[in-house]
Amino acid sequence: MSKVGDKARAVVLERFREPLRLREFEVPEPPAGGMLVSCRHGGICGTDLHLQQGHLAIPTPLVLGHEGLGTVEEFGPGTPHRDAAGAELRAGDTVMWASSIACGTCVPCRLHREPTLCENRRTYGVNRALADGSSLAGAWAEAIVLHEGATVVRLDDGVDPLAAMAFACAGPTVVHALYERRPVRLGETVVVQGAGPVGLAAAALAQLAGAAKVIVVGGPAGRLALAAGAGIGDVHIDITGPGGVEAALERVLAETGGRGADLVIECAGVPAAVAQGLTLARRGGSYLIIGQYTDAGDTLLNPHQIVYRQLDVVGSWAFTGAHLTEYVRLLPALTARFDLGALVTSFPLAEHEAALSAVAGQSVLKAVLSS
Repeated sequence: MSKVGDKARAVVLERFREPLRLREFEVPEPPAGGMLVSCRHGGICGTDLHLQQGHLAIPTPLVLGHEGLGTVEEFGPGTPHRDAAGAELRAGDTVMWASSIACGTCVPCRLHREPTLCENRRTYGVNRALADGSSLAGAWAEAIVLHEGATVVRLDDGVDPLAAMAFACAGPTVVHALYERRPVRLGETVVVQGAGPVGLAAAALAQLAGAAKVIVVGGPAGRLALAAGAGIGDVHIDITGPGGVEAALERVLAETGGRGADLVIECAGVPAAVAQGLTLARRGGSYLIIGQYTDAGDTLLNPHQIVYRQLDVVGSWAFTGAHLTEYVRLLPALTARFDLGALVTSFPLAEHEAALSAVAGQSVLKAVLSS
């Protein structure tokens, strides 16, 4: 529990490609329209590994962590005591918050109605540097200061916080993709490329949406076993197994009756997966690309596969507070059907390097830093 005037530890990215540092900061008063939250869990996303390696141009030093869950401690002056869904909000409530605040005035926000594409997004754990006066502005910390405009959502008392963290970033990312970009239709066969948090969130939400069959293709085998044990996906195909990629893709097609899937969702984040995924959709089907969040480079693909199959190819970028709100609303249904807690491994804040290594080595599916 963190109070104004206390000290709070936080994990800081000071320089790219160097070890992170655990530093201590004074807990400030919450700003007008904002609030102070004690962080209980800060999720480690694949994007965080890219940030540490300098794959995105972000200001440093900063506290990392763009997905989190915590306890409301104190409200700033003028802060509405209701969450984004209209529920009453009190000190002591368990909440999640959207990582980004859109500006509302740039061309994508004002004219295109696309706040996910905001040109001036301020994102906790990504571009709120210490020099901006935002020291406690990431979830890898014992406390976070949320600013005016942040989307905050209270969790139902019956939802396990660790289960909620399983898809803390992946869930709303997929909600955006499946609600706004290309929905899953009742009775469809869906192929999901990738067995990380984004891929499993896509598979779980596709099942909730009424897909007749969900095929998860990815690896390593341990991740697929976790998914199967949690009830996520109907068929699990290891692309790293015997026979390699070709054998795995042949099995995927066989599972679709040889025609391909109605919808293929790319969640692998590997450029080569895009060319493979085009061949897994049926003629007249759709290909939804979610996983290419950072620029991992070019890849070769055959455009004939798009034309011959007459595919709808759709990209989806990030999420807004509305999508986080919908994810939290779905958590009771998700946790009732799927064992999300089994996907999460918790590490103490001081063991952040071990947690990052576990994520990079794929020995855990979802790691969170807990304080």
